[in-house]
Amino acid sequence: MNIQEKLSLIQQEFKAKKSRYNSFGKYNFRSAEDILEALKPINEKYKVYFTIEENLKEISGLPIIESVASIHDGDSKIKATAIVGVDLNQKGMQVPQQFGSASSYGKKYALGNLLLIDDTADSDATNTHGKKSKTKLLKGSESWGKAITYIKSGGNVATITSKYDVSVPDMSELKSYEITRNS
Repeated sequence: MNIQEKLSLIQQEFKAKKSRYNSFGKYNFRSAEDILEALKPINEKYKVYFTIEENLKEISGLPIIESVASIHDGDSKIKATAIVGVDLNQKGMQVPQQFGSASSYGKKYALGNLLLIDDTADSDATNTHGKKSKTKLLKGSESWGKAITYIKSGGNVATITSKYDVSVPDMSELKSYEITRNS
Protein backbone atom coordinates (compact mmCIF):
# COMPACT_ATOMS: atom_id res chain seq x y z
CA MET A 1 0.00 0.00 0.00
CA ASN A 2 1.46 3.38 -0.98
CA ILE A 3 1.48 6.43 1.26
CA GLN A 4 -1.43 8.09 -0.55
CA GLU A 5 -3.62 5.03 0.10
CA LYS A 6 -2.51 4.93 3.75
CA LEU A 7 -3.29 8.61 4.23
CA SER A 8 -6.70 8.20 2.61
CA LEU A 9 -7.59 5.37 5.01
CA ILE A 10 -6.28 7.35 7.99
CA GLN A 11 -8.34 10.40 6.96
CA GLN A 12 -11.46 8.23 6.85
CA GLU A 13 -11.01 6.62 10.27
CA PHE A 14 -9.24 9.35 12.24
CA LYS A 15 -11.06 10.78 15.25
CA ALA A 16 -9.67 13.23 17.81
CA LYS A 17 -11.74 14.21 20.81
CA LYS A 18 -12.34 17.80 21.75
CA SER A 19 -10.96 17.41 25.25
CA ARG A 20 -10.32 21.10 25.97
CA TYR A 21 -12.86 23.68 27.14
CA ASN A 22 -12.78 27.42 26.54
CA SER A 23 -14.63 29.00 29.45
CA PHE A 24 -14.65 32.45 27.83
CA GLY A 25 -16.33 31.26 24.63
CA LYS A 26 -18.08 28.32 26.33
CA TYR A 27 -17.11 25.67 23.81
CA ASN A 28 -15.05 22.48 23.56
CA PHE A 29 -12.11 22.24 21.20
CA ARG A 30 -9.25 19.93 20.24
CA SER A 31 -5.62 20.91 20.53
CA ALA A 32 -2.58 19.86 18.52
CA GLU A 33 -1.70 17.60 21.46
CA ASP A 34 -5.13 15.90 21.22
CA ILE A 35 -4.57 15.22 17.53
CA LEU A 36 -1.05 13.87 18.10
CA GLU A 37 -2.25 11.62 20.93
CA ALA A 38 -5.01 10.20 18.71
CA LEU A 39 -2.44 9.46 15.98
CA LYS A 40 -0.28 7.17 18.12
CA PRO A 41 -2.30 3.96 17.51
CA ILE A 42 -2.51 4.82 13.79
CA ASN A 43 1.28 5.03 13.52
CA GLU A 44 1.60 1.35 14.41
CA LYS A 45 -1.41 0.17 12.42
CA TYR A 46 -0.30 1.76 9.12
CA LYS A 47 3.47 1.71 9.71
CA VAL A 48 3.72 5.49 9.36
CA TYR A 49 4.90 8.37 11.48
CA PHE A 50 4.03 12.05 11.60
CA THR A 51 6.32 15.04 12.01
CA ILE A 52 5.79 18.76 12.42
CA GLU A 53 8.40 21.30 11.38
CA GLU A 54 8.16 24.98 12.18
CA ASN A 55 9.89 27.89 10.50
CA LEU A 56 9.87 31.47 11.72
CA LYS A 57 9.47 34.05 8.97
CA GLU A 58 8.71 37.73 8.76
CA ILE A 59 6.26 39.37 6.40
CA SER A 60 5.94 43.17 6.45
CA GLY A 61 7.44 43.24 9.94
CA LEU A 62 4.99 40.65 11.29
CA PRO A 63 6.45 37.44 12.71
CA ILE A 64 4.92 34.39 11.00
CA ILE A 65 5.19 30.75 12.02
CA GLU A 66 4.95 28.27 9.16
CA SER A 67 3.98 24.83 10.44
CA VAL A 68 4.44 21.84 8.14
CA ALA A 69 2.82 18.54 9.14
CA SER A 70 4.04 15.43 7.30
CA ILE A 71 3.19 11.76 7.16
CA HIS A 72 6.08 9.41 6.37
CA ASP A 73 6.17 5.69 5.61
CA GLY A 74 9.93 5.29 5.23
CA ASP A 75 9.87 5.68 1.45
CA SER A 76 7.64 8.69 0.83
CA LYS A 77 6.02 11.60 2.58
CA ILE A 78 3.06 13.91 2.13
CA LYS A 79 2.97 17.31 3.77
CA ALA A 80 0.49 20.10 4.50
CA THR A 81 1.22 23.63 5.66
CA ALA A 82 -0.41 26.23 7.88
CA ILE A 83 0.81 29.78 8.34
CA VAL A 84 0.00 31.75 11.50
CA GLY A 85 0.88 35.30 12.46
CA VAL A 86 2.21 35.99 15.95
CA ASP A 87 0.20 38.73 17.69
CA LEU A 88 2.83 40.65 19.67
CA ASN A 89 0.17 43.09 20.89
CA GLN A 90 -1.97 40.43 22.55
CA LYS A 91 -2.72 41.69 26.04
CA GLY A 92 -2.10 39.51 29.06
CA MET A 93 0.58 37.39 27.40
CA GLN A 94 4.33 37.58 27.52
CA VAL A 95 6.30 37.14 24.28
CA PRO A 96 7.03 33.40 24.84
CA GLN A 97 3.31 32.80 25.38
CA GLN A 98 2.44 34.73 22.21
CA PHE A 99 4.82 32.58 20.16
CA GLY A 100 3.71 29.39 21.93
CA SER A 101 0.07 30.13 21.24
CA ALA A 102 0.74 30.79 17.55
CA SER A 103 2.90 27.64 17.36
CA SER A 104 0.15 25.46 18.86
CA TYR A 105 -2.44 26.97 16.55
CA GLY A 106 -0.23 26.43 13.48
CA LYS A 107 0.49 22.80 14.41
CA LYS A 108 -3.22 22.14 14.92
CA TYR A 109 -4.15 23.54 11.52
CA ALA A 110 -1.26 21.92 9.65
CA LEU A 111 -2.33 18.55 11.10
CA GLY A 112 -5.96 19.39 10.32
CA ASN A 113 -5.06 20.17 6.71
CA LEU A 114 -3.10 16.93 6.36
CA LEU A 115 -5.75 14.74 8.00
CA LEU A 116 -8.76 16.58 6.50
CA ILE A 117 -10.16 17.31 9.95
CA ASP A 118 -13.44 19.10 9.43
CA ASP A 119 -12.72 22.65 10.61
CA THR A 120 -16.37 23.62 10.29
CA ALA A 121 -17.19 21.37 13.24
CA ASP A 122 -14.37 22.80 15.33
CA SER A 123 -14.98 25.62 17.79
CA ASP A 124 -12.43 27.93 16.18
CA ALA A 125 -14.53 27.88 13.03
CA THR A 126 -18.01 27.90 14.56
CA ASN A 127 -17.55 30.33 17.46
CA THR A 128 -18.22 33.84 16.17
CA HIS A 129 -17.16 35.63 19.40
CA GLY A 130 -19.98 38.08 18.74
CA LYS A 131 -18.94 38.87 15.17
CA LYS A 132 -21.30 38.67 12.19
CA SER A 133 -21.43 35.45 10.17
CA LYS A 134 -19.26 34.79 7.11
CA THR A 135 -20.36 34.70 3.49
CA LYS A 136 -20.99 31.18 2.14
CA LEU A 137 -18.46 29.94 -0.40
CA LEU A 138 -20.53 28.29 -3.11
CA LYS A 139 -19.04 25.68 -5.40
CA GLY A 140 -19.03 26.90 -9.00
CA SER A 141 -19.08 30.59 -8.05
CA GLU A 142 -16.42 33.11 -9.04
CA SER A 143 -15.18 33.07 -5.43
CA TRP A 144 -14.89 29.26 -5.59
CA GLY A 145 -12.65 29.52 -8.66
CA LYS A 146 -10.51 32.14 -6.96
CA ALA A 147 -10.22 29.92 -3.86
CA ILE A 148 -8.96 26.97 -5.91
CA THR A 149 -6.48 29.19 -7.78
CA TYR A 150 -5.28 30.58 -4.43
CA ILE A 151 -4.70 27.08 -2.99
CA LYS A 152 -2.95 25.81 -6.11
CA SER A 153 -0.61 28.81 -5.99
CA GLY A 154 0.47 28.12 -2.40
CA GLY A 155 -2.41 29.44 -0.27
CA ASN A 156 -4.06 27.41 2.47
CA VAL A 157 -7.59 26.35 3.30
CA ALA A 158 -7.43 27.92 6.76
CA THR A 159 -7.19 31.38 5.20
CA ILE A 160 -10.24 30.67 3.03
CA THR A 161 -12.27 29.40 5.99
CA SER A 162 -11.35 32.52 7.96
CA LYS A 163 -13.23 34.56 5.32
CA TYR A 164 -15.93 32.17 4.07
CA ASP A 165 -18.41 29.65 5.43
CA VAL A 166 -17.56 26.40 3.59
CA SER A 167 -19.70 23.25 3.57
CA VAL A 168 -18.15 19.97 4.76
CA PRO A 169 -17.99 18.33 1.28
CA ASP A 170 -16.57 21.52 -0.28
CA MET A 171 -14.01 21.79 2.56
CA SER A 172 -12.80 18.26 1.77
CA GLU A 173 -12.44 19.14 -1.90
CA LEU A 174 -10.46 22.31 -1.11
CA LYS A 175 -8.17 20.38 1.25
CA SER A 176 -7.56 17.76 -1.45
CA TYR A 177 -6.16 20.52 -3.71
CA GLU A 178 -3.86 21.61 -0.87
CA ILE A 179 -2.64 18.03 -0.21
CA THR A 180 -2.10 17.37 -3.93
CA ARG A 181 -0.07 20.57 -4.21
CA ASN A 182 2.09 19.60 -1.18
CA SER A 183 2.81 16.03 -2.24
